[in-house]
Amino acid sequence: MENLQDILKAGNFELIDVREPMELEMDGEINGAKNIPLGEIEERKDEILNLEKPVVLFCRSGNRSGKALEYLNSQGLQNGYNGGGWAQLKETLENI
Repeated sequence: MENLQDILKAGNFELIDVREPMELEMDGEINGAKNIPLGEIEERKDEILNLEKPVVLFCRSGNRSGKALEYLNSQGLQNGYNGGGWAQLKETLENI
């Protein structure tokens, strides 16, 4: 399995922000990221499992995205990554 850095450099991935919509408005967001709040992950899991690219999940600190990833892995997700906190991930993406 490739590491997160390689996936981000390759540029072929789906970003999923598991924060609440209110947090995106208050704190900011990453362009192109799909917002699926942690509470909706279970009901929208097929949408995520059907993505053909590696999936990079993130939130405010990496805690909720870790929980979401654990759940999705248990449902059969093969190529998921915890991108951690959004601010750091955004900075990483800008500097690649």
